[in-house]
Amino acid sequence: MTNLKNKVALVTGGSSGIGLATANLLAKKGARVFCAQRTKSSHEDILIDLKDLESPKKIISEIQNSAGRLDILINNAGIMKENTLEDITLQEWNEHITVNLTAPFLLIKHALFLLKKNKGSIVNIGSIEGIGNNPCHTAYGASKAGVHGLTRAVAVDHGSKGIRCNAVAPGWINTQLNENFIKTLSNEKIFKEKLNSIHPVGRVGKPLEVAQLVCWLVSEEASFVTGQVWTIDGGRMTKLSLPDI
Repeated sequence: MTNLKNKVALVTGGSSGIGLATANLLAKKGARVFCAQRTKSSHEDILIDLKDLESPKKIISEIQNSAGRLDILINNAGIMKENTLEDITLQEWNEHITVNLTAPFLLIKHALFLLKKNKGSIVNIGSIEGIGNNPCHTAYGASKAGVHGLTRAVAVDHGSKGIRCNAVAPGWINTQLNENFIKTLSNEKIFKEKLNSIHPVGRVGKPLEVAQLVCWLVSEEASFVTGQVWTIDGGRMTKLSLPDI
């Protein structure tokens, strides 16, 4: 079993969904967990808005003052709004890039000096939409593809300092955000049936399943693993589609 005793971890967006499941599991495995986002979590909170480009520096400074070290960085916070390339505004585009890509870049940049001290590990939460794309997700897909590229760059440039950096690319995960979306549809039952059918495992994923992969990646058990994008989607991206007859 992974033991993270005496490790200090930062999870952005740790108050709900994948972030909450990850923060809880890291704590269960012995880590001291800080969560940075706008709303409270059940861990040590740094309440902040990642749209503010000064926030990453403030977050790392607070962790340094409170804990004196950082071993694990999980860039999980993100936003997703639907719009086509034709209709998306520059402001909407910039918001996606700022929160989903620039904030992780700045957090890594400001955290490097702490991560180097204890050969820390970084996991960026990307998406299968950094590999493929759903309709009307121009900015989201582009930002998540950028996260995957950032992951590889950090792994290549800083591996010699003992830092590992991986990304996790979840598919459809049963979060409250997705449940709320389904409730807006005219026929929830049919949608859920079709949603399950596009996954070879016959269902959507759970936040804990993503968290378990993240926790393995930051552990010593994955000490030779870096620069990879780990798809966790129940086989969805592997299954070729057929016409819906």
